[in-house]
Amino acid sequence: MENGVPAAPCLSSLTPVSNLAALVDHARAGHIEGAVTQVVSNRPDAAGLALARTVDEGEPDLVVLAGFMRVLGAGFVRTYAGRMINIHPSLLPLYPGLHTHRRALADGVRLHGCTVHYVTPDVDVGPIIAQGAVPVRDGDDEASLAARVLAVEHRLLPAAVGWHCEGRLTVADGRVRVAGAVAPADAALIAPPLSPERLSSS
Repeated sequence: MENGVPAAPCLSSLTPVSNLAALVDHARAGHIEGAVTQVVSNRPDAAGLALARTVDEGEPDLVVLAGFMRVLGAGFVRTYAGRMINIHPSLLPLYPGLHTHRRALADGVRLHGCTVHYVTPDVDVGPIIAQGAVPVRDGDDEASLAARVLAVEHRLLPAAVGWHCEGRLTVADGRVRVAGAVAPADAALIAPPLSPERLSSS
């Protein structure tokens, strides 16, 4: 938010389309204090300088990368430092880069998920805003696991964009604070789930 004017997110992606749709739906419903004013594709024939120029011309308050599959230049990233958000399909710092679901399954992890973070010149290492996790089920393959993670992405990305636009996010010492967000003291994610008897005896 700048000078009391709600931020206008610029969504710099067309893939996956469902993340774009989720963000647009939340903005139209009034859950985000801003509007999606620009969509930029990461198609291979879009030159880096042309892409940066297109975004700059839109004068966005926030750039959102949702499934944007290109590494952006350091200069462009620095221009939008603190105003560029990405969603990544893993619980960072685990599994940066590609094929995250395949790698999670290969390692036999019990929890997998997605991360919304601020973008820095180094790929997938920016300050983490929010994370969402799902259990990895016996019999999961890449497609089934990816589908459950994507459903969480549709909730997490609009929420993080909304917090930014409301001015609720601050970054200090590499960590993001969300004003007004308090996790219950006994909150826990356990997979596979424990029986009620074990939960009550703890």
